[in-house]
Amino acid sequence: MPEETSDAVLLEIDGPVATVSLNRPDRLNAWSWEMGMELHRRMEEVAANGDVRVVILRGNGRAFCAGIDLKPDVSARIVGRSPAEKVLNYYHRYRGSHRRTRFIEEIPQPIIVALHGYCLGAGFEIAMLADIRIAAEATVFGCPEARIGVAIDCGLDMRLAEEVGPAWAKWMAFSGRRFDAAKAQQIGLLQEVHPADQLFAEARKLADEIAANAPLAVQAIKRTTDMWSKRGLDDALRFEAMNAAVGFVSEDLLEGFASGREKRPPRFEGK
Repeated sequence: MPEETSDAVLLEIDGPVATVSLNRPDRLNAWSWEMGMELHRRMEEVAANGDVRVVILRGNGRAFCAGIDLKPDVSARIVGRSPAEKVLNYYHRYRGSHRRTRFIEEIPQPIIVALHGYCLGAGFEIAMLADIRIAAEATVFGCPEARIGVAIDCGLDMRLAEEVGPAWAKWMAFSGRRFDAAKAQQIGLLQEVHPADQLFAEARKLADEIAANAPLAVQAIKRTTDMWSKRGLDDALRFEAMNAAVGFVSEDLLEGFASGREKRPPRFEGK
């Protein structure tokens, strides 16, 4: 039987261009487990469709993605009879996420991500899976993980280091500071910045330009460029899964999620 799908992520195909849209606009597309599974399913559909030459990834509503949904109780996600078992369970959960995100960035077709509103945390993780990133002028970027007591767990830190260098990656991830599209373009994260009312039209214009080129050549360029730029990533992701999983049994994590829900500064104790 086919897998059930939800409307958390939508897919529209128009000629050679597929548009994949995060679709929780009432939550600023806050990231959820369901959304991650659905994005993977939609990208599987795209990868299997030989008529699709380019993918546009975007968010519906006022933001691309405002990060992980802090509303659910994080303690319910940490399952296991002991700290050791919880770490192991989270390690395997992260490795599942790594397989899905690696599949997305390795689909044959180039992915253009069009960013607007907020691109934070988990949303930033997803944006970095794209081959080309463009954004609206007022887009806000940030890696807030350290501010809520968690390590980066799905490769954002390494993909940032690949794109803009280790020092800028650490500047973003250590501080959790938010920054604008002008800064993101300055350091090399973005290829284009546009007025908000032109963003999606410009994304489609670029997609049409790429789609008009020889698809086998475009796909070969993507494969060889990624083979060079992402060498070592799979081994590093295995390390990151265990490194991050340890933090999911910390008291700081519970405090970080609680402070986010309660909209107050966290009180971290390093334990």
